[in-house]
Amino acid sequence: MSDTPDQRRGRAASRRRSPGRPGWRRNAFLQAGILVGAALGAVATVVGRRMERSARRGLIDWQVVERVAVDRVRNAQGSLTPSELRSAEPDYAEAMARIVPALEAALATDLPGIVERSGVVDREGWVRANVSTFAQLMGRIEGDLLQQVVPPGSGIVKSTVAIANRAVTTRQFGYLLGFIGQRVLGQYDLALLSAESTPGRLLFVEENIRRTASALDVPLSPFRTWIALHETTHAFEFEAHPWLRPYLAGRLERHLSSLSAGVSVLGRDALRNLGRSLRGEASGEHWMEGLMTDGQRREFREIQAVMSLIEGFGDYVMDEVGRDLVPDVERISERFHARRGPRTGFERAMMRVTGLDLKMEQYRQGEAFVAAVARARGAEALGSLWRGPETLPLPEEIDLPSRWLARVLPTR
Repeated sequence: MSDTPDQRRGRAASRRRSPGRPGWRRNAFLQAGILVGAALGAVATVVGRRMERSARRGLIDWQVVERVAVDRVRNAQGSLTPSELRSAEPDYAEAMARIVPALEAALATDLPGIVERSGVVDREGWVRANVSTFAQLMGRIEGDLLQQVVPPGSGIVKSTVAIANRAVTTRQFGYLLGFIGQRVLGQYDLALLSAESTPGRLLFVEENIRRTASALDVPLSPFRTWIALHETTHAFEFEAHPWLRPYLAGRLERHLSSLSAGVSVLGRDALRNLGRSLRGEASGEHWMEGLMTDGQRREFREIQAVMSLIEGFGDYVMDEVGRDLVPDVERISERFHARRGPRTGFERAMMRVTGLDLKMEQYRQGEAFVAAVARARGAEALGSLWRGPETLPLPEEIDLPSRWLARVLPTR
């Protein structure tokens, strides 16, 4: 019996739907691929958003910075126990009891409360105190930087790169802080960019002070007094002149904001300039300046001039006032300043990277400037340094004090 046309069409349709036919398999694979692709797309979107949120949590993980830096200083030579640190406190208390009245007499100002705001710390304590300071500093510009590095909707690729960069930067920052923490002797700890004008406190890093006194072969107790005198002078600079803190904070914040606005264009130039600096290929300016516009460079140098005055004034006073307070101060000062010169290749590289080489230059330039002003015009001129922002030395005056004298104290 022959099939009708309807039956033949039905069997053909059935064959087309049969799983054993290649056409059906192609359709099934296509449908499965669409479903899998859609699922992967949804997963990628979710993962991308999560990674973007993670990337935008910050450019640096400060908890990890602290852990890395603490691990480095904890393993350094000359570590002290808590009882050994406490045993040093009476010596610093006795030194401060003599330093404060001597400074008040020499500088004709009162320094109330600074004795109660001083303390002996180990390297780990110094690291913990400064991690919060650096975190606060970065917090002022981090928002602008994140907008450039991980703008909203960046997706997986940019977010992954940002997270990887954060991991690298975090460890580098921890290593650098650990490096500095093994060398700093004392600090007038001032939250410069804080909204509250909280008075600063003096920190004496006893492990480094003992190790340095031993390396210089100078008696420990006078060396402690000498270092305390320098840091207490910084307290005088800021606490006896309330205008200095907001002025310097404003300059720093404006400069950092200006730099952060153009961070996306640094890239290769930053690496190239840093590489030249590490190889000792000096170009007449610091590698950091090579990343700046003319306006940024001018502001940077003006800030450096103020910092040179702050550090140089401390060095000048610690020697001048120290003559009546510190036995054999000339020998201590000579050996200490001589030790600032020779450095290993590693130390020189680290100092260039961290900007510590600028700080060493600030000490040298600033002390020479203050000493020249004092020789030329005495105590009146020294007092004029701190009258207000208009009497601070300009960059071109730090190496030529006669220009500052002519501008601020012209002879009649």
